[in-house]
Amino acid sequence: MLFWLWMLAIDLLIPLTMIGFGRKFMAGGPKEINEIYGYRTPMSRRNRDTWDFAHRVCGRFWFVAGLILLPLSVIPLLAMFGGSEDAIGYVGLAVCLGQLVMLCAAVPVTEIALHRTFDRDGQRKS
Repeated sequence: MLFWLWMLAIDLLIPLTMIGFGRKFMAGGPKEINEIYGYRTPMSRRNRDTWDFAHRVCGRFWFVAGLILLPLSVIPLLAMFGGSEDAIGYVGLAVCLGQLVMLCAAVPVTEIALHRTFDRDGQRKS
């Protein structure tokens, strides 16, 4: 039971983090273009417009994906309640790997949106 609770808590970290940072990024993200915090790719750092746009797109993706992942993360673990520690561990690992795929999927989604909206110099396309 204790291991099941531990795995549930671990598997809720990524969706809850995505929801939290998603909300923050949709509201504007970091105020300054920086090297430490935020969605930092060469295209997103071209200028303030690309920086803000990238954070809104990434934030919206993370927020929605986090809301979807939250119940999808709990359901498989509920099915494992009372199971062996090995089974719970394998299911928890599979859930976590699926979450990481969604977490990282924000990068191509955001980059595609940036390249559709801005030219190589960071100017909005007509």
